[in-house]
Amino acid sequence: MLIKVKVFPESKKEKIIKKSEDSFSLFVKEKPRQNQANFRVFKLLSNYFQIPQNYIRIVKGAKKSNKIFEIKEVINGKRKQHFMWI
Repeated sequence: MLIKVKVFPESKKEKIIKKSEDSFSLFVKEKPRQNQANFRVFKLLSNYFQIPQNYIRIVKGAKKSNKIFEIKEVINGKRKQHFMWI
């Protein structure tokens, strides 16, 4: 599943707003330096979808505020999609 995420770094409060079925706004306290905000986004998304962080990957926009993430779907305790990490 692909989702679009607009990240707002250096926010006062952390929160996730679901704008549509595949679109989210994420507010994180971390700064957008040295991937601090991205690491926090991974943690928030994994908590939101109740999956491990390694089931999430950035497809596009690693250094932008508009990002596209791919979420591995879990069916009956098994991963539906498989990735090879290089």
